[in-house]
Amino acid sequence: MSTTDNVALPVAPADGKLGVVCVGLGAVATTFIAGVELIRRGMAEPIGSLTQMGTVRLGKRTDDRSPAVTELVPLAGLDDIVFGAWDPYPDDAYVSALNAGVLDAARHLEPIGDTLRAIRPMPAAFDPSYVKKLDGPNVKPSRSKRELLEGIRDDLRAFREEHDADRLVMIWCASTEIFVDLGPVHADIDAFNAAIDADDTDITPSMLYAYAALLEGVPFANGAPNLTVDVPALRDFASANGVPICGKDFKTGQTLIKTVLAPMFKARMLGMAGWYSTNILGNRDGEVLDDPESFRTKETSKLGVLDTILQPDTYPTLYGDMHHVVRINYYPPRGDNKEGWDNIDFFGWLGYPMQMKVDLLCRDSILAAPLALDLALFLDLAQRAGMSGIQEWLSFYFKAPQVAPGLYAEHDLFIQQTKLKNTLRWIAGEDQITHLGVEYYADDYLPDD
Repeated sequence: MSTTDNVALPVAPADGKLGVVCVGLGAVATTFIAGVELIRRGMAEPIGSLTQMGTVRLGKRTDDRSPAVTELVPLAGLDDIVFGAWDPYPDDAYVSALNAGVLDAARHLEPIGDTLRAIRPMPAAFDPSYVKKLDGPNVKPSRSKRELLEGIRDDLRAFREEHDADRLVMIWCASTEIFVDLGPVHADIDAFNAAIDADDTDITPSMLYAYAALLEGVPFANGAPNLTVDVPALRDFASANGVPICGKDFKTGQTLIKTVLAPMFKARMLGMAGWYSTNILGNRDGEVLDDPESFRTKETSKLGVLDTILQPDTYPTLYGDMHHVVRINYYPPRGDNKEGWDNIDFFGWLGYPMQMKVDLLCRDSILAAPLALDLALFLDLAQRAGMSGIQEWLSFYFKAPQVAPGLYAEHDLFIQQTKLKNTLRWIAGEDQITHLGVEYYADDYLPDD
């Protein structure tokens, strides 16, 4: 119960089953699904998940009120989640997880093997011209964009009925599509629908999935850097029809580090001459990004982070001549174990140069899986709370966060975290926390009456 005069949002209860449908049943989706299955059996801990392990401080530091996220807001329970997926390859979740090579088969796949084998991917609305390194046989027979859209909608209805799901959430866990420019066909829903009927190439498969979700009232999260739902037509449609959306591109490795380090340089007014980043990655994502057109989509997502945080136009002396380079190299021996190298050339007092080197060895899907879980639960919460359209408070999870037109995206991880937790406080009817703290020093700071 709130101790303030604030009013909690009327949030519908999380009754019944929550269906989580993933576009893509590769490394990220199978690691996510297997992790949830293990955690709800008590065979693993939900490490990396804010919804499962995080707390939110309420009131003053002296109040000693820091409930778990699950105590503060009514989230769906892990036992209530049912999973589905689409994928151009016909392998069930068990075989796909084995092929991905992320999880130990004996420890983490065999104990839940029957459950994973029961998750078979629905035929995908897939077009290899948008993801040129992949071409599987488990695809819908039609190439008509309208028929593909309706096929996805049929899948959602059938999944809801088969699993007796009360609510659904869709998460894009699939590969990065080729770069597509925002154009007139994306301007409004009438133009968007006309382009679908004309089989316009600027309407990508990911846009069809997103639109199908919105038409069915299903919240949508975009874990890749594709435009997808980040176009005016779909943003406006989501807002008008009460459906939450968020994206783009799960923030897992090198960019996560940048959103921590770059604020430090800016906070201390240290200049930067250059930031060189390179990655080696050997999973399906790495193979897809080996295509220059798909890499361009990813590069756009990764490059925008530093400019937004460092604000070179505001601080030209410090960042106006900064060189930012990003490379991704497909290296099959590494599989899902990604390595990112960063060389940072910065300068300080009187312009004296310094350097920082970062060598990050991480597991891509291990970092992405808890993000997928949190996004599914938070999007479901947002819809039950009547929060439609762009959910900027979920920027914490993305490399290129969606924001309202005319706003710049906040990339600083700590600003994003404050925004997320303050939104949870707001939903719960609790006071926002500013960290001003003058109330602890009233006798020193405030004049006597």
